[in-house]
Amino acid sequence: MGFLPRRKRGRALTRLATAALAATLLGTTAGTAVADSPAPLPASLKNADFGKLKSTAPEAPKAPKSRMYSAPGEVNAPFFPLTGVERDGFLYMQDSNGSGFDERMFRGADWDAFKAAQRVDHNKDGYEEGMYFWTFDGDLGYTDFASDARRIGGGWNIYDKVLSPGNLGGAKESDIMAVDKSGVMYVYLAHPDGKVDPRIKIGAGWGAYTQIAGQGDLTGDGKPDIVARDASGVLWLYEGTGSYKAPFKPRKKIGAGWNTYNYLFSTGDVNRDGYADLLARATNGDLYLYKGTGNARAPYAKPVKIGWGYNAYRLMF
Repeated sequence: MGFLPRRKRGRALTRLATAALAATLLGTTAGTAVADSPAPLPASLKNADFGKLKSTAPEAPKAPKSRMYSAPGEVNAPFFPLTGVERDGFLYMQDSNGSGFDERMFRGADWDAFKAAQRVDHNKDGYEEGMYFWTFDGDLGYTDFASDARRIGGGWNIYDKVLSPGNLGGAKESDIMAVDKSGVMYVYLAHPDGKVDPRIKIGAGWGAYTQIAGQGDLTGDGKPDIVARDASGVLWLYEGTGSYKAPFKPRKKIGAGWNTYNYLFSTGDVNRDGYADLLARATNGDLYLYKGTGNARAPYAKPVKIGWGYNAYRLMF
């Protein structure tokens, strides 16, 4: 198994790696059940002493182009590192460097408890202020790197897919979208401390998609967008609206043939041009970067191979 070596990792990787090591298991701090599940809350994970997760504020990211900003000091797509979780629970991380990712670094074990995880950029500075965790037992947890990792609520195993692609409701905080097993999508508006409001029903039909991905603005209007692949391999663009009542515009067809990939995800703006990019893993484990163009009619440039051996991972974010 090989991964393309890149430059020395940066500050964002160091910040998150420290927190990830401390937050391997979620705490048992009481939280509100936010999944609106009729089933009783599942048992919380075993106790863990996390201590205080300290971090310093990163330097403000430099913008190569003015369109990167929706307001002074704000970015429309974050610069998150790539994290991969192997089937044995080992966690590795790679920082983005403008053209791909640095060489991977081992950052922890026992991540087999987690079904999904998602960094969030609540203040739109390009760097993560926190991370959501979803466990196979149905717990939602959150760490803000300045206090104990904590459990937000339970009952989330009613959902087939969960994602935090950005500020779906119009505020700065990165909200959560979740699709249940019947294909109905719900949105949870987030607060800076990781807590979320009761869910809002968006609509049905989302069970037609096998993959949903997105992290920040893809089309250049400052609103987070997502892409969704259906069972036939067609990829669709859903442009964000900034309204929590109807967070996405009607879908637009991007193109067919996307079943050649078995994993689609986004870490945000890999090449730092102000637009969110897409990462796609081929069935042979090769990793491809699709750079965002800012054009809703043709949102991605031609793919560029940036790595190999990524079939080792069951989870990437």
